[in-house]
Amino acid sequence: MGVITHRYYDYTFTCTSGGECVRVYLVGMLVLLSLNIVLLVVLINRSAQGGICDVHARRMVPPLLGAKLLLLLPEAGWNGLGTVWAFTSVITCPDDHFTNTAIDVLVCLDWVLFALLVFALAMVIDPIGSVKLRASQPDLTLDTLKNRQVTRTWIRRFRWFFCWLNRDKESLEAFAQVAGLFSSLFRDSDLVPSDLIAGCVLLRVKQKRESREQWRLEIMAEQRLKYKSDLREVFRGKPVWLSFDKAEHYMKLSMATYGCTFVMYRYCCTGICRLLRHTTCCACFRPKKVMVEGDNCCMCNMAGFKELADMTEDEIIYANFKNRIFEVPFCIISDHKTKSIVLTLRGSISLRDVFTDLVACPEKIDLEGLPEGSMAHKGILITAKKLKTYLDETKTLDKALSLYPHYDLVITGHSLGAAAAVLLGILYKPIYPELKVYAFSTPCVITRAAAIYCESFVFTIGVGDDFAMRISVETIENLRAQLFEALQNCRLPKYRVIVNGFGYALFGVPSKHLNTTWRDDRPTPHHSVLLPAPNAVPYMFAEVATRKYTNVSLYPAGNILHIVHKKKSKEEKRRADEKT
Repeated sequence: MGVITHRYYDYTFTCTSGGECVRVYLVGMLVLLSLNIVLLVVLINRSAQGGICDVHARRMVPPLLGAKLLLLLPEAGWNGLGTVWAFTSVITCPDDHFTNTAIDVLVCLDWVLFALLVFALAMVIDPIGSVKLRASQPDLTLDTLKNRQVTRTWIRRFRWFFCWLNRDKESLEAFAQVAGLFSSLFRDSDLVPSDLIAGCVLLRVKQKRESREQWRLEIMAEQRLKYKSDLREVFRGKPVWLSFDKAEHYMKLSMATYGCTFVMYRYCCTGICRLLRHTTCCACFRPKKVMVEGDNCCMCNMAGFKELADMTEDEIIYANFKNRIFEVPFCIISDHKTKSIVLTLRGSISLRDVFTDLVACPEKIDLEGLPEGSMAHKGILITAKKLKTYLDETKTLDKALSLYPHYDLVITGHSLGAAAAVLLGILYKPIYPELKVYAFSTPCVITRAAAIYCESFVFTIGVGDDFAMRISVETIENLRAQLFEALQNCRLPKYRVIVNGFGYALFGVPSKHLNTTWRDDRPTPHHSVLLPAPNAVPYMFAEVATRKYTNVSLYPAGNILHIVHKKKSKEEKRRADEKT
């Protein structure tokens, strides 16, 4: 802006009309931008003061933010003046320097930035301060009103950010359920996204420190957890269907349901070539051997499935790649190698699947054989019930089994597909007593008693520190409490924690940082408590750390095989070196 003002200011005196407006615009924008730069520099400096919870050190930030918001009014006025200059004939000048592309782009970008700022303010503004009890609401508490207000705010945000999703009954229900979960987790916590990032970095340091201490204690007590490396020993005395080879085979089929997306991820350079040999040009106008729904005109997802599963079209009975909230893509195949009809379900790969995962409140499930009071993940249970209804109405599964009456039914899936496979197996168990479920990276989906009931037909496999198998509402609530504790105990400024986090991601956590991050745990005089004491004013603060969205714990189902990478001991390394 300074270059434009320096270059074109003298030309404004040659304008036949509106020259004063041009000069006011140039000088005014230069002044506003200069004020913004100075204000942002001061704001950055003040925001970086003190520890994360030391609000007194950052007491000047609210007034500075207020000043920044006040500058929006003159900015809007000057943008309007610039629009008049650039896109109307009110200002007339003999030279065309004032209507060049640079000025047009500058004005457009100013409006875009202004609109984004207003949109961001509308999305992040905290509505809790406007909540008040009324005489007409004697049966409600202030906390209930706050919960309703925050839930409505989250629903509004979801509708704005995910406006491209279908506004059907399922999506509205998912928005409401996820909004209720977010309200329960973060209401009254006074956190911003950068606090969450800093908290995750601190928890990474804390976890490494505790793991090292636990490892040292186990070495001293000689009570380290022992893993078995011999598969024959692991599966000795187990039923035939509990086989590592079978699980490996079904894992390939479950991953194949991800289609062309997973092919491109797995084979970044050669993925296109691998898909081309299986695609069908203009498939919309050609007769198809296999009934395929929800795929594109070139059958790319079908091509990806054939490539990953290493199967011919004759072995694929039915494929449905439609993906909506509470609906997952699936395929039905005739697996002649294991003499089974395999129903394979796709896992989470889209935002629709994420909303299905986040509808995480427990739902009661009553079926023959299940322990009384069994509960399941609501979003995944809805998905399994909708899929069963679809299969029953279309008779797709019955037709597949009638083609091969001596084949067994096997259901398999990965991630969300694994959880849906478990619940679908429970729903179909009374109809097909011999069915088996092979689930990979299964989330926490049912209560403990129901998980034990599934041991007769469900085989779950997890690898290493699998995130999906450990995440649930309960673990998220525990994470929230630990995150608050870490933020309170940390004395480093937030920016230093986040900068250190980049270093940790690249080079690991240095040993000297394991203790210095929490140096001097005594709170400062102006230390803000994120989680107030129970005797605080009840309608102003809540015990966020102890607030529970649900008291029901969910678990992965069936027989669980946990595979981890075993580091070689010094003795094993020495023996390997001697052999080489």
